[in-house]
Amino acid sequence: MRPIVIVPACTRDFGEHPYHAAQYKYVDAVVLGADCAPMILPSLGAALDLETVLGLCDGIMLTGSASNVHPSFYSEELIDPSLPQDLARDETTLPLIRAAVARGVPIIAICRGFQEMNVALGGSLHQAVQTVEGKMDHRENPALGLDEQYGDAHKVQLAPGGMLERLLGVAEIPVNSLHGQGVNELASGLVVEATAEDGLVEAFSVRTAPGFTLAVQWHPEWRITHNPYSMKMFGAFGQACREYQAQRRSRP
Repeated sequence: MRPIVIVPACTRDFGEHPYHAAQYKYVDAVVLGADCAPMILPSLGAALDLETVLGLCDGIMLTGSASNVHPSFYSEELIDPSLPQDLARDETTLPLIRAAVARGVPIIAICRGFQEMNVALGGSLHQAVQTVEGKMDHRENPALGLDEQYGDAHKVQLAPGGMLERLLGVAEIPVNSLHGQGVNELASGLVVEATAEDGLVEAFSVRTAPGFTLAVQWHPEWRITHNPYSMKMFGAFGQACREYQAQRRSRP
C-alpha cells in the first residue's frame, strides 16, 4: 500500500456554494513526485480530530493558495483587507503542523504552506514583501499566461551543507515566484535552506523535528515531471513517508 499523504483543503465559494478544494497540481505532485496516495482533508478548524488524522497518515503536504495566513496569528493587524483570507484553513493547518512536527510526520510545504509552517511554529510574515526596503517584488504578473507566471523568475542560493543542498547537489537553482507575503521573523528551531537574491528566506527545514520537513516559497509542483529538482524534493519526501509508514505499522 502506498503511504497516505494528507493534503489540507482551502475553502472556496463556487457559485453560491462553499467548497473544500485542492488544486489538481498539488494532488498530482503527491502521486507523480512522491509516489504516495493523496487524501484531501477538509478545513474543519476546531472540529478537526487531530489524533485520528495523524493516526492515519504517513505524510502531509501543505499547498499554496491565493489566500494569506491571517496576521492575527502572528499578532499583527490586517494591512490590506482586500487580499483573500481563509480562516478555516488557518485554524486547521496551524495546529496540524504543530502536532505533526512533534510526532515526526514527514511534511513538505509550498508557498502558503511555507508561510503557515513559519507562523505555526512562532514566526511572522511580511504582509507585502514588495513594500519592504531592499526586497524585490516577488509577485507574478497576472496578465501573463500560466506557463509564463510559473516560469523561472529568479535564482535561490542553497545554504552550504544544508539539507536541500545535499539533496539537490547544487549551490543554486532557478525558481518561479508567485507570492506577495514572505518570512519576516523566522521561527525558532527553523533552519534556512535557501535565500533569494534579495536575502528573503525561500526555503527552510525544522531543526528540532524528528521527521523529514522541507518548506519552500516557490512552486515545485508546477509541471513537476519536467523539473528534476522538484522530482528530487518530492522523491525524498515520498521516501520519508514510506519509512514513516513502515515505522507506524510496526508499532504495537
